Amino acid sequence: MQLRFVSGTRSVLVILGLATVLGLPLLLIVANDISATTMQPKHATFAITNVFTVKVPEGAQQVRMWFAVPQDDAESEVSNFTTEAAYPIRYSKDSQGNNIGYLEVQAPQEPQIVIREAFTLTRAEIRKTPDPTATRPLTEQERAALTAYLQPSTYVIINDQIKALADQIVVGETNPVLAARKIYDWTLANIDYWVKYPDRLKASPVGSAEYCLRTKTGNCTDFHSLFASLAQAAGIPTKMVYGSLLKPTLNGVDVDGSYHCWIQFYAPNLEWVTLDVSLADLYLGDFSLTEKNQRLVELTTATGYRGADLEMVDYYFGNLDERRVVWSVGRDLRMDPPQDGGPVNAMHKMHVEIDGKPHTDWTRQFTYKELQNH
Repeated sequence: MQLRFVSGTRSVLVILGLATVLGLPLLLIVANDISATTMQPKHATFAITNVFTVKVPEGAQQVRMWFAVPQDDAESEVSNFTTEAAYPIRYSKDSQGNNIGYLEVQAPQEPQIVIREAFTLTRAEIRKTPDPTATRPLTEQERAALTAYLQPSTYVIINDQIKALADQIVVGETNPVLAARKIYDWTLANIDYWVKYPDRLKASPVGSAEYCLRTKTGNCTDFHSLFASLAQAAGIPTKMVYGSLLKPTLNGVDVDGSYHCWIQFYAPNLEWVTLDVSLADLYLGDFSLTEKNQRLVELTTATGYRGADLEMVDYYFGNLDERRVVWSVGRDLRMDPPQDGGPVNAMHKMHVEIDGKPHTDWTRQFTYKELQNH
């Protein structure tokens, strides 16, 4: 039997019947049912190109550029990586352990500096719907070991308002999967992705928990900044992942595919659990497609938008599609060699300083072509 519970304009479909018969908690039945599904992760391979172009003002004496490179992880295999530039490039790691590229030019004579990187990526889907019975509350020792992932940053804040709201949402739940799902569901019920109503909503330029909570809208970074603030206030370690979606609609198209971010939370025995509450919000289906939002919504999804799909809402809690490249993890990054300015908010494209000051007159052209998908 299926029941639909409606709250305001939002609806959540839940499966009832077996839980009633067995007298077991509904969430447990749903989680176990999903995790029992024996589906092999999908894979996809892409040829990807990044072209960074920095405009150099006349008279500049020192130009320093730190730029994102693809990260290898358990789901990503990077091969055939090459870079082209008129000057030597070195590679190092930032304060979060991300690989980064660096180029420095003294008294450049050219009006622009171009860096071209190309590589092949084979990416696997994450199939890891979290079972709350497989984890437990974090110990004090675990929290101490993960203290770096419980700290606020410039735009992921933890104040009295955030703490009170986290307490209200979690209601004393100490199981990290159940608590994280409560925060996930609260976010879906209270925050709207700006692309749904672009005539009246907009995102912040920096990815801000405060902005997202105050305006009840934002982009992927706003969504996950707020999720991180609430989760950390509830004692759940988190880390934000920055990458780009490899959307079918832009396959082979010579335009900048931009960036996207998602988030991970830590649960003992399950390790890091991935979710994407911002994309899940689009699949609730509580908005109408119009001439103003249809193209934006399509380009915001990873796999193409075909309307409301509540299975995708559940899917993005623990699972993640294979159409992504990872550029970096974390916020408030310190570069190597050190930048002259303050911490870098996030490294999903590049950071440039000219004569010791941040420089924003640059572009990134990100294109890709799918080679195979199985």
